[in-house]
Amino acid sequence: MPIYLDRHDMPDEITAEHVAEMHQMDLKVQHEFGCRGFTYWFDDKKKLGFCLIEAPDKGAIKKMHDHAHGGVPSEIIEVDATFLETFLGRIVDPEKAMNTKLNIINEPAFRILMIISVKDSLFGKNKINNALLSNLNKSICSITKRFEGRVVKNESKSYLSSFFTVSNAIMAALEIQKYFKKNIDEKINSGISLNIGLNSGVPVTDKEGIFEDTISLAERMCDVARGVIVVSSEVNDLYEIENLNSSIDKEMISILNPTEEKFLNHLMDFIEKTWNKTNFKVDDFGKYLGLSKSQLYRKLKSLTGKSPNTFIKEYRLDKAISLLNKNENNISEIAFETGFNSPSYFSKCFLETYGILPSNYLK
Repeated sequence: MPIYLDRHDMPDEITAEHVAEMHQMDLKVQHEFGCRGFTYWFDDKKKLGFCLIEAPDKGAIKKMHDHAHGGVPSEIIEVDATFLETFLGRIVDPEKAMNTKLNIINEPAFRILMIISVKDSLFGKNKINNALLSNLNKSICSITKRFEGRVVKNESKSYLSSFFTVSNAIMAALEIQKYFKKNIDEKINSGISLNIGLNSGVPVTDKEGIFEDTISLAERMCDVARGVIVVSSEVNDLYEIENLNSSIDKEMISILNPTEEKFLNHLMDFIEKTWNKTNFKVDDFGKYLGLSKSQLYRKLKSLTGKSPNTFIKEYRLDKAISLLNKNENNISEIAFETGFNSPSYFSKCFLETYGILPSNYLK
């Protein structure tokens, strides 16, 4: 049977003891609805609860909760239990709560997520070799573990990690960047970049995927926003709370404000739908975002360091590189597929950006 994680938005008067009682009520009647509860998380500060349940479908979970105590969840998503465990650290009750009368669990499912992206130059001596990449991989995993983080995904040049505290996430990010600069960037004389995005959130929102909103913004900060380490406004606020109003070093870390986060999400939502259309124009950016040409230029330049024309051109070229690497289409097909008006213009832009024609790159 599928496994689900649901979300309960609790009233202010609800305590951890109340939630524990509700969980016990669920366990008493779960068999009547074909369900099996594994565990739950409760955040007393945010008044959010999350239940991990095996069930025939979402409807059975709602009926069970409603029958047991009337606390119907606001959202339910299907999850892979093993994948969930890498984020949250457990999929059963914590040991300290086991074999107690109420099994009270006052433990939030809120996490700080880190995205790391490693990109190298396309050609020549600056390409990162397998030995250096292996050492970087080991170091990222080791540093993440040292700061009590968990590597959720490790895809050679792309990493997703989960942390319980903001302070540990920030320190891990700084240590990883320090290692990269000393052992890779300086060794092979530039051409390689490592970027980090840090965002925070809860596992269930109105999206279908686990931590989907949190991961999406972290990826966009990592890939698009200007800065080696970029953090969200909430991460910055939480860091100051954890460290008695001590601020993040802004020379080392870029901090987005809520307005910039909103702009980045709107921008990328639009780009991901329209980037490959040959009739797309930069003016379409402004119309969608409700900005004049000059406002769009200033906002995008501040956020990414690029003009609107350069941003969309490089975005398309990055997609083209992925298609060229697959070697499934010819250059003309790839040019039109990535939104360029002609193969000749595509080749011109490719040459200006990478110093080589796409035909020679394929060779």
